[in-house]
Amino acid sequence: MSEDRRVVFHIDVNSAFVSWSAVKILAEGGQDIRLVPSVVSGDPTDRRSIVAAKSIPCKKFGINTAEPVSMALRKCPQLVIVRGDWEWYRKCSLNFMSICRTYSPILEQFSVDECFIEMTGRLGGRDPVLVADSLREEIRTRLGFTVNVGVGSNKLLAKMASDFEKPDRTHTLWSSEVGEKMWPLPVGDLLWVGRKTQERLTAYGVRTIGNLAGMTLPVLNRLVGQKYARQLLDSANGRDDSPVSTEMAEAKSYSAERTFREDIRDPKALDRELFNAACEVAHRIRRDEFYASGVNVFVKTKDFEVHAKQCTLSQPTDVTALLLNEARRMIPVVWDGVTPLRQVGFGVFRLTHEAVFQLSLFEDGRIEYYRQWDRDYDARMAQRESSSRHGRRGREKALVFCYHTAEEALSAAKRSVRTGRNLFFSRAELEDGSECFSVTDQDGNVLEKHSVMKILK
Repeated sequence: MSEDRRVVFHIDVNSAFVSWSAVKILAEGGQDIRLVPSVVSGDPTDRRSIVAAKSIPCKKFGINTAEPVSMALRKCPQLVIVRGDWEWYRKCSLNFMSICRTYSPILEQFSVDECFIEMTGRLGGRDPVLVADSLREEIRTRLGFTVNVGVGSNKLLAKMASDFEKPDRTHTLWSSEVGEKMWPLPVGDLLWVGRKTQERLTAYGVRTIGNLAGMTLPVLNRLVGQKYARQLLDSANGRDDSPVSTEMAEAKSYSAERTFREDIRDPKALDRELFNAACEVAHRIRRDEFYASGVNVFVKTKDFEVHAKQCTLSQPTDVTALLLNEARRMIPVVWDGVTPLRQVGFGVFRLTHEAVFQLSLFEDGRIEYYRQWDRDYDARMAQRESSSRHGRRGREKALVFCYHTAEEALSAAKRSVRTGRNLFFSRAELEDGSECFSVTDQDGNVLEKHSVMKILK
């Protein structure tokens, strides 16, 4: 192999949460849950409890991550359910990353159980596959769990390679192997292709990555949009020049959602939760010194249908009441007042660090009252956050941050994890098929969701 050839490794823990739980359970004399249908979850009696991870034997039962535990049990009544031990997972992740860093200090954590390392110029003439095998063996011997290692010409190809046959395997995907190894795969296997995009492509007859690679840009623009089309076409052809990096990204929008314990029809109950979500979002943009000139709101019905609306303000603001009032005006557009709802969300976008105040804004005699209310709220939140990096409790209070690309979402999630104690993040797919990186505390509560989300008109 030429010494000037770029080499990137992607290392992915096999069924991470299940594997890490298994290591601990085995040390305590229990069974190896990796060998039986098993899932890691929160409280299975909570209707919002979902499958955070599944063992490989779950595949034959059709059990999926992010689906309710109750549904998984219907598919497999003998399913073993293990409650997550998030502090233990964090230790396992740190040990895993530490070993990977001994092979290359240029490491980008992709999620709690995945990372890229730049190996260009660090092989010393050795076969990259043998080096990858050595890394797998060291992790298995020292930590007790297995990983897959993808070896490729760039991050995209390395990530695709690590998703080939599992577990405990090393696979290559060089640029010269794209046609042979990647193009025959289903288009949904391509990195960043979510479920909705896959459905749109297959409906057009694009069933394999090779089909996608052969499309023209104008046609793809019409199918998925101009900005996303170029990324998809490059990815399908194995092109990716992004560096292995730890640079952080700034949020393009902020949002919060509330999932109700029981479906609701009461407008007052809906408004109360909308108010709570708006308070959190407005507090966060003030803390990060942003002002927003766009507001969006969405509701999700009991049948998981999402109805959304957005609007723009005449000038940017960080005042909770002004943002909330815009959202309240849009509620009748997205909800008929009768259909049972399971979730409401509030968000802001078009962010700026510069405030532009028009004189007319202060003609409202209540504006100083609004600002004082915000100052009091921020003071209470600051007090809570002084004792805990994330003073929020409960998965229904997760903040959702939106970005233009999945790479930006990943970077922001990493920033949150690194600035807080007892926090970690993981990768998942939202119901709309988009990529999501969740920041979770040691109790398993999802505090933040960093994702690529389309704002609907």
